[in-house]
Amino acid sequence: MTARIARVERNTRETQIKLEINLDGSGAAHFVTGVPFFDHMLDQVARHGLIDLDIVARGDLQIDAHHTVEDVGITLGQAFDQAIGDKKGIRRYAHAYVPLDEALSRVVIDLSGRPGLEWFVDFPRSHVGEFDVDLLHEFFQGFVNHAKVTLHVDSLRGKNAHHVAETIFKAFGRALRAASEIDPRQIDVTPSTKGVL
Repeated sequence: MTARIARVERNTRETQIKLEINLDGSGAAHFVTGVPFFDHMLDQVARHGLIDLDIVARGDLQIDAHHTVEDVGITLGQAFDQAIGDKKGIRRYAHAYVPLDEALSRVVIDLSGRPGLEWFVDFPRSHVGEFDVDLLHEFFQGFVNHAKVTLHVDSLRGKNAHHVAETIFKAFGRALRAASEIDPRQIDVTPSTKGVL
């Protein structure tokens, strides 16, 4: 099987991002975004998705974290789309439920080739420390637009905003891993009646 690895650089007036991804990794992670809580969330994706991720981002944090968080989502989506290749043999669909104490989230993904985000998350407060939790929607919107996947994110319960966010990112990592896995029964088959994804 061809290595499912990609490297992407994205440079704008607002952000400069270098990102490497290995879909068949061990969960090795290195993040320098200047946004510590966001780095913590990205680490959940790598560790629970067994995806190697190296992300270095410089953004206009003197304004706020919006451009950095959104553009990392865009760049991650671009890299994922490159790394997944022609999608032959993948499982395509997956879901994960993840609890953390009182919080429980569900993420369902279809590596469909069609971008779509259904986001049903009601955070119990607006910030975790200095981090604006509204930015998490922007991250996932950027990701799905450029990875070309359909993603449903549901926070089923939770009273602690940190716990809610962490369950979402853990579930996202696990669902992404499962959907990207190769099904040995259909190694040379594209999992679509259309024949393409």
